[in-house]
Order: sequence, then C-alpha cells, then structure tokens
Amino acid sequence: MMMGLLAFESNQGLWNSGYYSQLFGIGGVMVTVAILWLSTGYFGGIGAPFAPYFWPYLAQLPKKKERKRPVRVYMDGCFDLMHYGHANALRQAKLLGDQLVVGVVSDEEIVANKGPPVLSMEERLTLVSGLKWVDEVIPNAPYEITEEFMNTLFNKYNIDYIIHGDDPCLLPDGTDAYALAKKVGRYKQIKRTEGVSSTDIVGRILLTFKQKEAGSMEATTDANVAVNQNTGADTYDKVKSQLSNFLPTSRRIMQFSNGQAPLPGARVVYIDGAFDLFHAGHVEILRSARQLGDFLLVGVHDDQAIRDRRGYRPIMHLHERTLSVLACRYVDEVIIGAPWEVSRDMITTFNISLVVHGTVTEGSSVVGIDPYAVPKSMGIFQTITSPKPITTVSVATRIIDNHEAYKKRNLKKKASEDRYYTQKKFVSGD
Repeated sequence: MMMGLLAFESNQGLWNSGYYSQLFGIGGVMVTVAILWLSTGYFGGIGAPFAPYFWPYLAQLPKKKERKRPVRVYMDGCFDLMHYGHANALRQAKLLGDQLVVGVVSDEEIVANKGPPVLSMEERLTLVSGLKWVDEVIPNAPYEITEEFMNTLFNKYNIDYIIHGDDPCLLPDGTDAYALAKKVGRYKQIKRTEGVSSTDIVGRILLTFKQKEAGSMEATTDANVAVNQNTGADTYDKVKSQLSNFLPTSRRIMQFSNGQAPLPGARVVYIDGAFDLFHAGHVEILRSARQLGDFLLVGVHDDQAIRDRRGYRPIMHLHERTLSVLACRYVDEVIIGAPWEVSRDMITTFNISLVVHGTVTEGSSVVGIDPYAVPKSMGIFQTITSPKPITTVSVATRIIDNHEAYKKRNLKKKASEDRYYTQKKFVSGD
C-alpha cells in the first residue's frame, strides 16, 4: 500500500499539467465514475481504504474563480496645506480596501467649521488627485457625514466603509461628525500621523514671519522665510522649536517608496528643488517632468543647502519634504539631500537621460554659479514651462496677509489638538 501511495504522490505533476487538463476535458466523466467506484467499495472492496487519500487531491483541481466586487473605502478631509500626515492617512485608508475614494470638503464647509482655507478647492483637488493611493475624488464633500450623504456614498459610489483617524472630528455643537457611520457599522479607524498638522504648519509660518507684525519685513524674497536677526535669540529659539515634532523612521520612508529601480533602457528624467510646503504647483511640474521619460528621479535639497543659497530655512524639514514628494504618483525615486549642483558623476551613477527645471523658481541661486552647467554642456538639459505660478512664498503670503483670521483659527484648533494629546493612547498599526 505504501509503495502505491508513494508512486501516486510522485506523479502529482500530472494533476496540474496540461496533459491532465486535456484528459479532464475529454474523459472527465470516466475519471469521476472511477473515483466513485473506488469510494463505494467496488473491485471487491479494495477501493474503500484508498478513498480518504483521494479527497485532498481533489481539492487541488482547478476551480472556477468568482469575480468579487472590489472593496471601496471612503475618506474625507479639508486637505488644506497638504502634508505628509494627510498622505499617510490616505495610505492607511487604501490598505483597508481595494479602491480609495476621497472627499474634499468644500470651502464653505471649512469656513463654517474651522475657519478660512489657505488653498482653493482647485488646488486641494490637484494635491489629493496627485497622491499615489487615491483612485477617485469627490469635490465639495460635506464636513459632516449626514444620513443623506451617507446613503449617497453607499448607493451611488458603492462605498463599503467610511474611514477616519483616531483623533476626534467634532462639529461646532460638539457632536461627532462620523456618528452615523459608526451607528450603522460601516466605520473603520486608522492611526493619526504624529508630529504634523495643518494647524501646526500655519503656526510655523506665523512664527517665522513674525517680524512682519513689527514692520521689519525686508525684501520681498528673503523676508518670506527668515527669522529677523534683530528679534533676538529667544525668538529664534522659539521659532526653531516649532519647526517640527516629526520623528522620521526608515520604515515610513519604505511605506511611501515605490521600491522599484528603472528598467533597462528606461529614460530617466531628473528634477530637483526644495519642495517646501508641497503645493499644487509642485504636483503639476512633477507631472510635466514625468511625461518626458519613463522614470522620474527627484532631488530634494537639504535644509542647510537651501539656507546657504537663499538666506532662509524651509518651513518643512528635509524628511517631511521627502515624504511629500514620495507620496506623489508621478515620482518614482527621490535623492534625499541631493547636491545643489548636478555633476557628471551623478548623471552617470543614476543613468540620467534628461535634467529639467521649471520656469517658476523659489528665490535665486548664488550669483555666478549655475547648478545645471554640466547637463547643459552635455546637451541633456531642458527648461519646461511651470503649469502653475504658485510658489511656497505665495502660499505663505496668503497666511501672512490674513494674519488675524488664521491666528484665530489656530487658537480654536490648538485647543482641540491639545485635548487629543492629553487624552492620547497608543493605537496599533500605521
């Protein structure tokens, strides 16, 4: 008996081979009848003991695959001053389903519940649509998940679950904006990304530009960003302490990365910059650059390099800016702390076919130094028209020009965030 079984197992390749599939189509009936005979004790009862050994192998037979409807999840937000925390929330939401639908809250709803938005609806839609985890976007979504809108999500958009972070989202009357979704059992929760929020970023900008209040704003370019040297060390330290509470990890970078190298013969396009306060202008220039090749490599300059050449530090530090760039669907790879000047060695190392730069730039480089001299001499440099005139400075200026409104907004939001951190408990997963 054992020899027979060994022989049977050694020939299992027939069950998965093309030869067997042909036999199954032609003589399937005969095989089925033979198995029934064995299992019911034909051939003098010899078959019965063998029957149990046949059943596990029958499970290996090809089965007709049923097509299941993809699980669709919904997450909404204001996505004002889009940052890596927003991106990480949407990345986590995508892991809870197959397709991610994102609702972008209308300007009117943001004003009613939070205060004036910094970015327009068009800009926020561009930023959300540009994220690699987003499949569909719903503009002008309500801030509260009402019964009417919830039914629209379920019936029109085929949403299975509504997602939100572990931090509370309260309406002006103090009630939970997601209470209905929780009540019907269609709510799932993700972990909030620590160390950043739109409120925090507005605070960084207001502190950095504090010299405007004293009327000590200097030139239009440098003033946007630098801490006035006359404000003293105490003010500088206060500003510095507000720059970031983010603790970067290699795991987070891996979660955002595509983890893929360019294919042999791929046309690698390189573009670099600060990418501070990642905005719609950045998304559009990266889209344009990606269309010129097969693989987009992005160089993100470090904080000191930006300060040395422009006279001020970026609002977001290197690792924050890197995550924002990696989250963009048009980006394949990032050089973290890329050199200011593009060298021949760098071009060879990364097999760069084309170096591009937009027509809209932040500040100016050191006089007399062209960071693109080498690619120009090699005939692989191209200037591309920036699709949008937005800059980090122009975004920051919107906040400065409406200083009092955003200061009031921040005080309101800060109280809510302070309560969250006071009551904060560990939440697994990210």
